[in-house]
Amino acid sequence: MVQLGNITVGQFRRADLAAPDAMRDDEILTDLIGRIYDAALDPTLWTDALAGIGEFAGGQAGGLLSKDLVSKFSTPYYHFGVDPHFVRIYSETHSKFDPVSTLPFFDVGQIVSIPELVPYDEFRQERFFREWMLPQGWMDAANSVLEKSVSSCSFLTIIRDEAHGVVDDEMRRRMALVVPHVRRAVLIGRLIDLKQAEAATFADMLDGLSAGLFLVDATGRIVHANTAGHGLLGTRDFLRSIGGRLVAGDARADQTLREAFAAADKGDAEIGVRGIAVALTASDSERYVAHVLPLTSGARRRTGIAYTAAAAVFVRKAALESPSPPEIIGKTYELTPAELRVLLAVVEEGGISDAAEALGIAETTVKTHLRHLFEKTGTARQADLVKLVAGFSNALAA
Repeated sequence: MVQLGNITVGQFRRADLAAPDAMRDDEILTDLIGRIYDAALDPTLWTDALAGIGEFAGGQAGGLLSKDLVSKFSTPYYHFGVDPHFVRIYSETHSKFDPVSTLPFFDVGQIVSIPELVPYDEFRQERFFREWMLPQGWMDAANSVLEKSVSSCSFLTIIRDEAHGVVDDEMRRRMALVVPHVRRAVLIGRLIDLKQAEAATFADMLDGLSAGLFLVDATGRIVHANTAGHGLLGTRDFLRSIGGRLVAGDARADQTLREAFAAADKGDAEIGVRGIAVALTASDSERYVAHVLPLTSGARRRTGIAYTAAAAVFVRKAALESPSPPEIIGKTYELTPAELRVLLAVVEEGGISDAAEALGIAETTVKTHLRHLFEKTGTARQADLVKLVAGFSNALAA
């Protein structure tokens, strides 16, 4: 083997051969990010975008769903790779038994596999695996909460089949590159459908938003502001209009915004590198956050041209996310997701057999988790657990 300094010719060739693969991955990711944001404006593109995410992350099926934390049922809005029959029975029945019920107890954006939601050996014995996953050959899934509230959450799931195995570090890495963009696209898609809006209805729709919204060009010149946005500017506090341009009162935040606007004019990849969230602080110490979305790629480019805007800026008060009562209980008593799921089921369903049926697990499994719950919470009866949960709920409501 010929030696060149500390690098052999063989090593050089391997590095040279690996470089095109890395470049190809970067190209795929850049294209995928654009497709994700385009889907925010044209929902019919979500199936294609999700398939692209699956291909990039190493999954064979998946979807965008919402979970009702009260009824426990999930609604699949967009999906790929799943037979329509299984989509239907998931919506009608099996989503209630899906272990993603515990997903809201994890951080938004965190990549979570099934073994992190519930003990995997136990999961394989449950109804959801036996009746829904096993017949399709599915083995594991990489899930991530996109948004959550006290009563519901939205999440992305990318499923793996038996041939590809469980979620591994490489899949987590790739999902982590994509999830922030999916989160932003879902938020924008829910707030406003720019692609369908006509000029006359566009302003009315924006004025209905509680968040301040500004359409700006690459220099920060304000092309349009909604009612809430004008309200923020009217206080002449942490955001101002100077010479027709959006300016932050804090010099560092203003510089970050200007860089974001300029980056937005160059497209998704550039602003993705710079980041699009900017912290702002009012004179009374109230904190706000500005989210910047580029309007210069794919389907969004048409909107940018129509309004001569390079970016949309959403400004909202950065109130602390109040975790749901179950999340507080879980953290207080250091409960596992499986234990917390059983606790809630016992409280809501009223007994061991009912809880087992609701969760699709064996009564012996419920009893095992109950024993752990009694030990961790210092209680001795199911009635005590009910009081414990009610106490947390009342404290939060107060």
